Amino acid sequence: MFEIKKIAVGAGMKGKFVNKAVLTVLCCLLAAGCAGGAGRKPVEEAQSTLKVLYFNESAFYQQYGDLFSMENKNVELEVVSTQGLNNNLEDKTYEEAFNELVEKEKPDVLLLDPGTFAEYINDGKLLELDPLLKKDQYSVEGIYPGLLDMLKELGGSKLYGLAPTFYGNAVFYNRELFRKYGVEPPHDQMTWQEILDLARRFPADGDEESRVYGFGNDYSASVDYLINKIASSEDLMYVNPATMKVTVDTDSWKRVYELAIQASSAGVVYSPKDGGFMGGTIEQFYRSQPFLMGRAAMMVGDPFTLQMLKQAKTAIKDYKPFELGMVSGPVDPADPSTTRNAGINEIFAIHAQSANQDIAWEFLKFVNGEDYARVKSRSMNGDLMSRMGFMKDDNGQSLDVFYALKPKLNRNDMNSRKVPTEFRGQFQSLMSEEIALVQENKKSLDEALKTIQEKGQAALDQALKVQKDNKGNQGGDANEVFIMPRPAN
Repeated sequence: MFEIKKIAVGAGMKGKFVNKAVLTVLCCLLAAGCAGGAGRKPVEEAQSTLKVLYFNESAFYQQYGDLFSMENKNVELEVVSTQGLNNNLEDKTYEEAFNELVEKEKPDVLLLDPGTFAEYINDGKLLELDPLLKKDQYSVEGIYPGLLDMLKELGGSKLYGLAPTFYGNAVFYNRELFRKYGVEPPHDQMTWQEILDLARRFPADGDEESRVYGFGNDYSASVDYLINKIASSEDLMYVNPATMKVTVDTDSWKRVYELAIQASSAGVVYSPKDGGFMGGTIEQFYRSQPFLMGRAAMMVGDPFTLQMLKQAKTAIKDYKPFELGMVSGPVDPADPSTTRNAGINEIFAIHAQSANQDIAWEFLKFVNGEDYARVKSRSMNGDLMSRMGFMKDDNGQSLDVFYALKPKLNRNDMNSRKVPTEFRGQFQSLMSEEIALVQENKKSLDEALKTIQEKGQAALDQALKVQKDNKGNQGGDANEVFIMPRPAN
């Protein structure tokens, strides 16, 4: 019998990549594998070599390379892997090591995160794509408009890269529970305040193992989790990257803390005392998920949640399906037509000094084209295709909700690489300790925020000093790709 163990990863892009890998493995254990595919017009040239910078060679071929090679037999792909780059930093930062690798290997196609993408544009290292689009009459009309706007914003209104996929969230809800308890169902553009207010209208009594929760994500929705999720949606930063000052002792942060603490204290969110599922069989994993089991009215999820709902039917003998609903959100109340819970993991760009720009452009056109989207949409788990119209309705459930809001750049994503990695863990521990004191009525929230501000600043100053004195020794592992934290789903 398969065993699943809960894997703790730091919030962020690192967490996103690791979490994506874990979800993909789980899905492969439960479902059928990937489909083969089609493409655009093959490259009709003599044998050529295309160097592609990617975080892992096997992952590249599985996701992109195999399909491209089938259609372009005259192109030999060479993958320059960044995997393990953090383990050999010596006296360099990750960014310096990354830049040195690019300079040494001179890849034609670069995989970049939004922060590095913006830096490379400013440094003139990337080829502008607009002239190529015009020359080839390559249509981008079918690509998620908000995603293109985000890429153009990073490029100062010009396009320097394309993203085949993106990640996005929506508010999932159990229609049957809302009908049973006479609660008005969620609506599009839900804020966290509205989500948690709605959750309060469900009963909060009963046994922890069998009761209904107003809100319950796949893992325990602790106060820390809620604070991070709400703050991310509203673009609140706990460190100002320009001044390197901790910024939590403000009215905006206080409101977020109050909202999360009150929701947790009211018992309306799933936050088991034992921390929830920590290991066991696939069936035990699914039974531990309150929303999947019909015991939570709402959760915030992504397309992989739909896959888990399907697989639960086969993994649990007595599983009882329920009527699912989905609406857009969570959103920032100050800008409800946009979302910071959608963004880009993988931006492909062409090196400005590439000697194979024509072939590199063929690669970008292929992986961002309709044929590629048509094939890969059959095997996507947690991410979404940027080309709209190819992600199929799941059991009658439209996926349009994931394309309903305009993605907006998250300042935490763009700036957090300036914050030392070790500080983040220290800050999270400090925050958890102070929240616990507030919940135990041993401190007021104002006192706790003051302590978090002061001790957090001291920890940040020390981490920056250590970073300066011992440049590059900031931790990391072979799976870390980009140091850009973003709260996981």
